[in-house]
Amino acid sequence: MIDFSSPKHRSKFGYLLLAPAVILMALIIIYPILLSVDISLQDVRIARIGGDHAPWTTKNYEWLFHSEEFWNAISVTARMVLIVGGISLIIGLATALLVNQNFKGRALARLFVALPWAVPEVVATVIWAWMLDSSFGVINWMLLKTGLVSQAVQFGSNATAAFMAVCFVMIWKGYPLVSIMLLAGLQSIPAEQYQAAKVDGANVWQRFIYVTLPNLAPVIGVTSVMTTLWVFRDFSIIYVLTQGGPIGATTTLSMLTFEQAFAFFRMGQGAAVGVVTMIICAIISRALVGRFAKSVH
Repeated sequence: MIDFSSPKHRSKFGYLLLAPAVILMALIIIYPILLSVDISLQDVRIARIGGDHAPWTTKNYEWLFHSEEFWNAISVTARMVLIVGGISLIIGLATALLVNQNFKGRALARLFVALPWAVPEVVATVIWAWMLDSSFGVINWMLLKTGLVSQAVQFGSNATAAFMAVCFVMIWKGYPLVSIMLLAGLQSIPAEQYQAAKVDGANVWQRFIYVTLPNLAPVIGVTSVMTTLWVFRDFSIIYVLTQGGPIGATTTLSMLTFEQAFAFFRMGQGAAVGVVTMIICAIISRALVGRFAKSVH
């Protein structure tokens, strides 16, 4: 019998305690990934677990890299990540700096900042779909009343308008998380650093550049990764607003995966898109985390 109290076997006891959690995570995370890779290498329309296994082939990946739909989805996803991620970071940082100040009603202001994140995504998106409707939506009514447009914007049929509408709703839904995380980062910055900067004669802008931003770099890195992954995997906002249209203007990689697997019943091709999406997300996450971790040191 192993004596776990002895120094020689003490570490084994720790591994033994971790084993159930590791096995559970492997079943929940690793098995579906391996299953997706397996399906992506089969030329199947409907995958059945436990059924006959089709022979492995690279046909799905050959279709993928020669498909205009895939490269269009890559382009749409990349533009959406840049626009949604960039603007969410700017708005989130601005609101975090605002609600980090001491003023009357700060608790209420923090509540309003976090409110969009608290609303269920599908409910919020359905409300925005009504507001953006070209016939009776309040957004078109406001644009027409203020004279910004001469006729109603067709958010459902105009490619540019549909893309910007999806980005706008994503920013509205996503910036509160950025703001909350950056607010937590701001509150962890020691006040002594600001006091020392003031003694050295630094103005507000210099304190922001040389004290606030370097201290926030790790939080910005993690937040950027989370925002990027969220845009990559988000499905409900796009599906409710535009269903990937018009003519693929809002078809991201997640929408393309759904279309191939569950609309056209080409699960092999859908799994191939999912596997490539996972690899892209892993590379981006590693690059962003590594870059911001180096900036801290």
